[in-house]
Amino acid sequence: MFLISDAMAESSAGPLGGGFEIFIMIGIFFAIMYFMIIRPQQKRSKDHQKLIGSLSKGDEVVTSGGMLGKILKIGDNSITLEISEGVAIKLQKHSISSVLPKGTLRNE
Repeated sequence: MFLISDAMAESSAGPLGGGFEIFIMIGIFFAIMYFMIIRPQQKRSKDHQKLIGSLSKGDEVVTSGGMLGKILKIGDNSITLEISEGVAIKLQKHSISSVLPKGTLRNE
């Protein structure tokens, strides 16, 4: 009664099992993501934490907003930054992006 023979139906069903290759591909994809995105970001974060921990009074720094200044006072979570003679602002420590060599602000 059926129009398709049993032999023809069995040959078009495709391979049984398989699927293990998909798990390997997903694993490779996550390994690539880890080494290209996650690991470098963790390294940058670790380096920034080391920079924040090494700040001391008198350091000349650049903030993430581009302000240049000299550190007057360091608190637990904030610093006081002198951006001009007699002008000081209070910032969070995390806003410091880099430390400049001594004497950089006098030259500008």
